[in-house]
Amino acid sequence: MLGDTSLGRYNKAPRMRVQMAENVNKALEFITSRGVKLTNIGPEDIIDGNLKLILGMIWTLILRFTIADISEEGLSAKEGLLLWCQRKTEPYKEVDVQDFSLSWSDGLALCALIHCHRPDLLDYDKLDKSDRHGNTRLAFTIAAEHLNIPQLLEVEDLCDSNHPDERSVMTYIASFFHAFSSMDQAETVSRRVVKFAELMQSVWVSRNDFERRMRLLLSALSEKQTEWLARTFTGTYTDAKGHSADFTAYKHTTKRTWVTEKQDITNLFGNIQTKLKTYGLKEYVPQEGLALSDLDEAWKTLLTSEAKRSRAINAQIRQIKETLRKTYADLANDFEHRLHLISSELAAIDGPLEVQQQLVEQIQTRLPALGEALDVVANAEAECNAANVEENDYTVFTTQDLEFELELLVQSIHKKFTFIDNQIVSRNMTNLTPAQLEQFESTFRYFDKDDSKSLSQSEMTAALASLGIVYSDEDMDFIYDQLTQDYGAVTFEAFINLMVDITEDQTSPDQLREAFRGIASDKPFVTELDLRIAHLPGPSIDYLREAMPNTRNEVGEPEYDYERWLDDVFA
Repeated sequence: MLGDTSLGRYNKAPRMRVQMAENVNKALEFITSRGVKLTNIGPEDIIDGNLKLILGMIWTLILRFTIADISEEGLSAKEGLLLWCQRKTEPYKEVDVQDFSLSWSDGLALCALIHCHRPDLLDYDKLDKSDRHGNTRLAFTIAAEHLNIPQLLEVEDLCDSNHPDERSVMTYIASFFHAFSSMDQAETVSRRVVKFAELMQSVWVSRNDFERRMRLLLSALSEKQTEWLARTFTGTYTDAKGHSADFTAYKHTTKRTWVTEKQDITNLFGNIQTKLKTYGLKEYVPQEGLALSDLDEAWKTLLTSEAKRSRAINAQIRQIKETLRKTYADLANDFEHRLHLISSELAAIDGPLEVQQQLVEQIQTRLPALGEALDVVANAEAECNAANVEENDYTVFTTQDLEFELELLVQSIHKKFTFIDNQIVSRNMTNLTPAQLEQFESTFRYFDKDDSKSLSQSEMTAALASLGIVYSDEDMDFIYDQLTQDYGAVTFEAFINLMVDITEDQTSPDQLREAFRGIASDKPFVTELDLRIAHLPGPSIDYLREAMPNTRNEVGEPEYDYERWLDDVFA
């Protein structure tokens, strides 16, 4: 049977030659209609049994319906079949297929063809490669029993012939080609199904991965924005900077991870679509809310939230800095105002000395509170420095400025105390003028080198000498012992009383005139040389030269009229 087409009516039991001819003609017409060209053969040749013509026609049919449709790498028929055999047996080193004759005489090429496609049917490695008949018989048997390939040849036709018939061998081998081609086709179909299944599975995995990662990213974006909305500021600079540091860390870590993930998810979606399009499959449409457009919208919302978050942090920091500026300025300005009020009160003190003394003492009691207030100002300035507040339009005062002004106020109060004390001493000790008292007080402070509020004997000796008062060592020992006995030490009070005693006889005008006359050697004037010979201190000489009227003598030296000066002073 060469096809599935019916030949129509024909004689099923022909008896006459004409009936036989009709049947043969129908067959020949069918063969011709299938494109097979028959030459020099007619119905009578077949009816008469012309074996040569009949075999030729059969070979033509075999070529047309069994071998002609064989194709391998562009080659067809015999060449294609030979190439197919060579490719299939190439891995077997004992097999070398060069033709359809002697190349098959040892049975190994047949066994190799079978083993190549069905290694379960024979173990090629265990074959006795020298057993030509056994290998050929084994191949014939397996082909017939397991591959439905009829045994068209005998073992002897291959193994014992010097030149096996090429057409017979080629016809037999063509049966292997068709058998295994069907098997290959089935395997190809299976591979196609497997490949498609693998493709769809990979697409399914990629889709699940895409949707999973999309959900996680969208959820993370939403959670971060919810977290920002829930966070509040405490109003301190440290807290605001903590928010700022957290936001910066987010942008450098979490945000960059999200940017990378967003790009990867986009690429994954593109890969899925490309793979589906490559195989002509339906485009993938993500579940609702998981499309790339949804991610883009969520990303835009995130960027808006980021900008809002950044502005809120920056506004909080600016507000805190402004509050710090105003707080510090209020404290500093108030402190300076308090200093100004106390300074004004100190300057306005008047009345009896004892009352002034009490008022200064009252002011002095307010100094500790000022010190505490300055500490508050310093703390406020430290908070400004910590917040990098370098400028302040609300005040011109720094803590250092206020410390300096407070120190000046303390010094002013101390000087006021000293001045009032001196005035009281001067008032009680009528023999000392305020100028003398101030001179003695400054001398005492100068020579009190260790700030002990008392003078040692050497310090007292130096202080007296600076005032032009010199005693012998014995007298100085006596005076020092007497003062320490009476006062416990040479205190300021003891020193002033000593100076009162020393100057007691020098305070009347007559005594002063006598003193100047002694210095002037009874002249009505005194010269600078006279003053220096008398060992007056330099400042005293400078003062007298300026204060006393003078005239020039014949050599141009000034002569100071102490008489007229004393008259003016005591008038």
